[in-house]
Amino acid sequence: MNWDDTTDTPAAERLVGASADGEDQAVEAALRPKDLGEFIGQEKVREQLDLVLRAARARGATADHVLLSGAPGLGKTTLSMIIAAEMNAPIRITSGPAIQHAGDLAAILSSLQEGEVLFLDEIHRMSRPAEEMLYMAMEDFRVDVIVGKGPGATAIPLELPPFTLVGATTRAGLLPPPLRDRFGFTGHMEFYEPAELERVIHRSANLLDVEIDADGAAEIAGRSRGTPRIANRLLRRVRDYAQVKADGLITRDIAQAALAVYEVDARGLDRLDRAVLVALLKLFGGGPVGLSTLAVAVGEERETVEEVAEPFLVREGLLARTPRGRVGTPAAWAHLGLTPPRSTATGNGQQDLFGA
Repeated sequence: MNWDDTTDTPAAERLVGASADGEDQAVEAALRPKDLGEFIGQEKVREQLDLVLRAARARGATADHVLLSGAPGLGKTTLSMIIAAEMNAPIRITSGPAIQHAGDLAAILSSLQEGEVLFLDEIHRMSRPAEEMLYMAMEDFRVDVIVGKGPGATAIPLELPPFTLVGATTRAGLLPPPLRDRFGFTGHMEFYEPAELERVIHRSANLLDVEIDADGAAEIAGRSRGTPRIANRLLRRVRDYAQVKADGLITRDIAQAALAVYEVDARGLDRLDRAVLVALLKLFGGGPVGLSTLAVAVGEERETVEEVAEPFLVREGLLARTPRGRVGTPAAWAHLGLTPPRSTATGNGQQDLFGA
C-alpha cells in the first residue's frame, strides 16, 4: 500500500512471477494511501515528517528538501506523493539513471512551478555533473547554464522558484556528504513487522473487495519479507487462487496452497533464493564459495545473486559473507531439511567455515 517505489526493485518484481502490467499498476496506485493518516508503519519517519510539513504550512513556506532511504518496496515513492498532497503542490517524478547530463536536470528544474515537489528516485545513480548542479539548485534555487564550449563558454545564471526535492535511495552510503547535507530532513525506512503487514493486507483486501480472515492475513504477512509491496502482490495472487480454486474467501489453508503454487515458502523464500541455498549447500558443501561461481551454478548473473537474493538471505541468517566467499549457516541447513557435513556441525569446523 505504501509501497511501490518505481526503480531498482527486482526482489519484489520477481517474487510472485507476475508481470507488472497496466492492470497491476492501476491496482497498486489505487492501494496507495493518500495522506500520512492512512500510511501504515514507519511511525518515527511519519511523526517527524508530519512536523516538518505542518511547520512549513504554518509558515506559508515551501517544505525543506527530504531524503528517504531504505530497501525497495517500503514506501518512498508513496511518501513523496503524500508530501505533495499535504503541501497541496504538484509533483514531478524522475529518477537518477534518467539524468545523465547536467542539461537534463537543468531542463527539469527550469520548468518547475513554485512549491512543486520534485521526486528523484535512486538519487545515488545520478551523474556527477548533474549532482554538482543540484547542489546550487537545492541551496540557492539557482543554476548556472553553460553556453558554448572551451574558453568562450559563458555561464548564464537561471533563477529557480522555491521547490521541494524529495530524494529516494536504496544505498544512502553512496551519496556524497555535500549532497546529503543539503537535505533538511532525512528519514530511514525500516522493514515492517508482521503485525503491521497484517494491517496493510486487511486494508488492501478491503479496497480490493476481497474476503480474508485473520489467519489468512497472518499467513501472507509472514511470507512478505517485511515489505508492504510484496504483501500486496502476494495478496493479489492469493486472491486469484481463492477465486478460481475456492469460494473467494482467503483462509490460512487457501493462502498456504496458493503460495505453494507461486513457490513462496513459509519464510518468504522464492525460487531463486532456494536455488542459491541449494547450490551453496549441496554443490559446495556449505561453502565458502565465490559469488561468481555461485551465480554460474544457479544460472544467473552475478549482480542478480548479489543484489536480489543475497540481501534477504543474509537478513534471514541463512547466508553469510566472509573474506573467503559465501557460506551457508546452520539455519540454512535446517530450513532445507539437510544434514550439514561434520566439519560444519562441529564447533571448530564452523569457526573455520565462517573465516573466524
